[in-house]
Amino acid sequence: MCTAITVQTPQREAYFGRTMDFSYQLEPELYFIPKGYEWKNLLNTHKIRNQYSFMGIGQDISRIIFADGVNEMGFAAAMLYFPGYAVYDPIASPDSKGLSITALEVVNFLLGLCPSVDQAASLLRSVRIVGAEDSVTHSIAPLHWIMADQSGKCMVAEKTADGLHIMENPMGVLTNSPDLSWHLTNLRNYMNVTSDQTPEREWDSVKLTPFGQGGGTFGLPGDYTSPSRFVRTAWLKSHTPLPADRQAAVNTCFHIMDSVTIPKGAVMTSRGTPSYTQYTAFIDLTAKEYFFKTYDDSRITAVKLPAASGGDLKAVSLVRLNKPASFDWLEV
Repeated sequence: MCTAITVQTPQREAYFGRTMDFSYQLEPELYFIPKGYEWKNLLNTHKIRNQYSFMGIGQDISRIIFADGVNEMGFAAAMLYFPGYAVYDPIASPDSKGLSITALEVVNFLLGLCPSVDQAASLLRSVRIVGAEDSVTHSIAPLHWIMADQSGKCMVAEKTADGLHIMENPMGVLTNSPDLSWHLTNLRNYMNVTSDQTPEREWDSVKLTPFGQGGGTFGLPGDYTSPSRFVRTAWLKSHTPLPADRQAAVNTCFHIMDSVTIPKGAVMTSRGTPSYTQYTAFIDLTAKEYFFKTYDDSRITAVKLPAASGGDLKAVSLVRLNKPASFDWLEV
């Protein structure tokens, strides 16, 4: 369970954000990966050299696996769960010449090599995407991906039984299953929802008045299923003006995503564990700045993409996300 969104200010500055909803306890860190960094795919068949530096939130599970990130060109990508739909390519024979990337590595792969959404789409069509078990869930994660760049363009990549689908995402929203096309079609069921106040009505001689403000939003789904989170986020994105001021814009982005953050206990898995929002992050694609808050600490932390590493081609942890809650106490 996750929700992702891309939005633009009136000045055409692009922001890309997501909630990380998961039922396994994560220990995420914000990493910086320098240009020229070399890494091997999880299959140990190919070595890849990054063309761009980037920073992203991930976890070191023998190798760093990134859930989301942004590179120096203002290109961003994120992975989200896609259960019941994701079908990967079979693993090729060891002597195969084509490049295979596991689904877990797609974000790493794209951030290191792509300056734009269009080039990411082209690169994805040239590789095999295969499954690999991770050491957190001990399963092959069913994933799809959302990508955005400074131009405001947004695309989604989904690997299903009938092949790879790379689609423009005019709504700039992604959740989980079903596929993006289904979610976009489902929006038609909510065309009646409005931010305007419901007017008085008269049924025969009986006058009916709204109980209060917000009557026009009646019917907007409030549950945590993937279709409902998609509708709610798409509606709020479409009806919440983004301020011109950059700090105010970031604050508005977090308010939009607050509507789909999940508290512990609201959603329980069949294993008896809570699936909840472990962190929410937004990225300013123009300034290459990360903003995030976690379940235990609702204060927003900001980090700017570091400058060139000066020849030290190593992954650097900039900050651990998880930390205890803290409060600003007033002296009274």
